[in-house]
Amino acid sequence: TLGCKVNSCESSYLLGGLASMGYEVSEELGYADIYIINTCAVTAEAEKKSRQAIQRARKFNPEARIIVTGCASQKSPEDFLAKNGVTLVTGAKSKEKILGMLEEKGVQLTDKDEYGEEPLPIRAIRTRAFIKVQDGCDNFCSYCIIPYLRGRSRSRSICDILKEIEYLNPVEAVITGINLSAYNYEGKGLNQLIEGLSGVDCRIRLGSLEVNVITEELLIALKNLKNFAPHFHLSLQSGSNEVLKSMNRHYTREAFYEKCLLIRRYFPSAAITTDIIVGYSTESEENFFETCELARRVGFADLHCFPYSRREGTVGAKLKELPAAVKDERMKKLQQIKSELRKNFIAKNVMTEADFVPEEYEEGFTVGYTGNYVRAYVAGECEAKIQKIRITGEYLDGVKAEII
Repeated sequence: TLGCKVNSCESSYLLGGLASMGYEVSEELGYADIYIINTCAVTAEAEKKSRQAIQRARKFNPEARIIVTGCASQKSPEDFLAKNGVTLVTGAKSKEKILGMLEEKGVQLTDKDEYGEEPLPIRAIRTRAFIKVQDGCDNFCSYCIIPYLRGRSRSRSICDILKEIEYLNPVEAVITGINLSAYNYEGKGLNQLIEGLSGVDCRIRLGSLEVNVITEELLIALKNLKNFAPHFHLSLQSGSNEVLKSMNRHYTREAFYEKCLLIRRYFPSAAITTDIIVGYSTESEENFFETCELARRVGFADLHCFPYSRREGTVGAKLKELPAAVKDERMKKLQQIKSELRKNFIAKNVMTEADFVPEEYEEGFTVGYTGNYVRAYVAGECEAKIQKIRITGEYLDGVKAEII
């Protein structure tokens, strides 16, 4: 599985479906009779890795059938079918149909923007589960190919979402989608979804959000959850109004900042993290400076920054790209700001108390995350449940803490 958490969810549904059909399944690449490569096309590098995954699978078993699915195969199906060993290529939609197509060959894409009845995912020995509630996107940002591949926005029923959470019984459920902010099932939007989760006992964390969905109504609904992880990942992409307009992003830097202040009014200790594209074709040096200034003013807990990758078929692909050297230089500057902001946020959390969900045990420490997404190391092995901890100091990429 390559790419986003939604891809991971969809792979988990396929694993669950295959297991129920009697197959021995694994998420790890090893010897197998059938390989399903779930691809990504968000950047050129992601497509390259998707192609390489086919070669890696063939090294384990040259005689195996290889099925390729996902965004990259939706974009270039014939290219993937031409790869040695590939028997079937499907796209980014209705991946659950692969379960009935294992013996079929050729390219079989669906044009329907529908929400299929996915099988229950495979039960994983993890404390955190990703729950896909929405697919597709109607935003058509100038730089993004995904709406052309994933199709129009569609959502799952709240009843199905609750059934999956109950079945998986995780300590933390991460609610995610291609455009989570667009969740809408039969007139019930994100606010109603959150209200529907109010009886859930596990900790609830939200995936990436668009800033326009942040309202007092949403924040009140989140406050009313039994256990909400106060971590808001708001996609910024650029801190320049000029660049935002050329990207077809429907907000301003001023509005973004105001929404961050609103979040902190309700959740003072919240982590606000973001995505930033460096070196979009219309970004001037002054525009980039505006992005850096806004990042510092917001005081993000962390940045996910990456250089602009031109995607054929998008509006942005018609624009002349900036030189690679310019992108590289700006990336270095923003990475420095990322390190500075991350260090500042971690320091603010030292000598505070927090809820902690254990995820793994390594080298004498139980490692996991606080609600506001600080990576915490607790000495010894902890029970897999929400633990109350006291953060005692900075440590490695996070903090050292003790159970209260």
